[in-house]
Amino acid sequence: MAFSRNTHHHQPKTSPPSSKIPINNNNNNNHHTSSNQKLFITCLSFLSFALLLLVLSFRPKPSSESADSLAWLGNRLQAIVRNDVAHRDADTTARSRTRIGLVNVDENVRRSYEALGLAEVVNVDFQRVSANLTWKMFFPTWVDEDGPPGSNNNCPELPMPRLDLDEPRYKELDVVVAEVPCGGSNNGSEGMRDVFRLQVNLVVANLVVAAAAGNGDRTVHVVFIGSCGPMPEIFRCDDMLTRVGDYWVYQPDLNRLREKVSMPVGSCQIAPPFGPAPDTYIRAGKESGRSNFQAQPNHHQKQAYVTVLHSSEAYVCGAIALAQSIKLTNSTKDLILLHDSSITPSSLAGLRSAGWTTRPIKPIRSTFAPKNSYNEWNYSKLRIWQIQDYDKVVFIDSDLLILRNMDHIFQYPQLSAGPNDRHLFNSGIMVIEPSSCAFQGLMTKTDLVASYNGGDQGFLNEMFTWWHRLPRKVNWLKAFEVKGDGTDVEDVSRRPGDEVYGLHLLGMKPWMCYRDYDCNWDSVDHHQFASDAAHRKWWEVYDAMPRKLQGFCGLSREVDERIRKGRRVAKSRKLRNGRWRIRVKDPRRDRLIKG
Repeated sequence: MAFSRNTHHHQPKTSPPSSKIPINNNNNNNHHTSSNQKLFITCLSFLSFALLLLVLSFRPKPSSESADSLAWLGNRLQAIVRNDVAHRDADTTARSRTRIGLVNVDENVRRSYEALGLAEVVNVDFQRVSANLTWKMFFPTWVDEDGPPGSNNNCPELPMPRLDLDEPRYKELDVVVAEVPCGGSNNGSEGMRDVFRLQVNLVVANLVVAAAAGNGDRTVHVVFIGSCGPMPEIFRCDDMLTRVGDYWVYQPDLNRLREKVSMPVGSCQIAPPFGPAPDTYIRAGKESGRSNFQAQPNHHQKQAYVTVLHSSEAYVCGAIALAQSIKLTNSTKDLILLHDSSITPSSLAGLRSAGWTTRPIKPIRSTFAPKNSYNEWNYSKLRIWQIQDYDKVVFIDSDLLILRNMDHIFQYPQLSAGPNDRHLFNSGIMVIEPSSCAFQGLMTKTDLVASYNGGDQGFLNEMFTWWHRLPRKVNWLKAFEVKGDGTDVEDVSRRPGDEVYGLHLLGMKPWMCYRDYDCNWDSVDHHQFASDAAHRKWWEVYDAMPRKLQGFCGLSREVDERIRKGRRVAKSRKLRNGRWRIRVKDPRRDRLIKG
């Protein structure tokens, strides 16, 4: 996350969080405001005491987060105060009180903290992001990936507080307290696209990283105030210590948080180091010079590529080819395949022989997909977050090929992915950090948050609105502009270049076509997915497979008839691409298998 060099004063709010009690008149409004303010200050003060305990006491946090644990924290209040006073008496030259930084918090709360006298209060100054900036500006449809260095520096300014040597008070914070805006709604979606909400979360994240780095990576706690809590894309549920109503207490994992603040403010820039050299980036404040946009050293020890098979065996061949393609790049990562009961023992044996470690799962249905549709069970992909014996995984759809070693993308944080369209990412390749609580959080939203396509991609784009753009060459989509009248022909735009890492075979899959050509050419509405060059790439991997694995990629009688029918229709329409004239020699036609 880039910082602005200009210091701005954030205008504090003039009222505390609103009450959920109906307000009928001005007298009631004043009464409720006063009452809410007292409740707000009392709760916040209580949480500060709890945080002081966590910071100053060596006693472990109770395992339970129930009311008993909160009572235990309250009983420790006097011990905390004595500990703080004893510390001041023992070393008058050192900073003697806990330092709390307030972000987007009401001025009355700041005064109440100061009145307590138990902590030193620092109001964090930053300029609120312009109301004219929209989410689309930070997550655009397209960025210039092929231009000269620095050409994709089109991120708007997202002002941050000064965290340089001129502001040492920010580097000595013990606790950060922030009121989080909810983006105007709280409908069950954790992915509200509100720019100010993103700014507040990134201000807190940068403060924590700076404060910890300035004090030997010591612990910095965070209290978030608000019904929606912090953005889960930035602050992991694994790091939450406790929650009391609308107050959320976190102890962030510094290594993971550093990875995230090293990313650009949005997908308006390519995540480093795939883009230009770090010194060509421009800070969010539009100032030239070196930036901090550098991926952190990889501290995760256990990593794997993961794919998922469910509902049928139609993609068993694709998963075998995917494993073979990864191995051909000399990858050092493990290969994990999740599958439901639709995959037969024979197919599982073939998948294991290809290199996958197979694990059974229970499929997950999408309530937003039509019954018996292709994406009815696509939410099974959420099971990836349950692979908790790995620190980080890269999910790959089984209709992809890996053409170049891409082990280095494990250095990116969750969620990193290639672009799809609009402000969305494509879920065919994703960097994911498994987590039990993250999985549970996703599952609680599956019936509440609609998916634009009924499948996992639409859902995940609502859950992870703040994502990091990997370049198109990581997940090269076999999808192209078309004329729509049957005159489309193959040109250089349909050919994956040598720079492509992942080839995403959209449309009819190569193993569901003849090897002689891409059968997407046989149907006008599939011309957008047609590429003979990409088709040949897949068959090169097929030819490198052991013969026993090639047997899992046979043609069934039903698939063969579907292709023949498509060729007859293309011939009757005399499609100008001419693929229907090719004399097919695919040897699989001579040994059709059972469907």
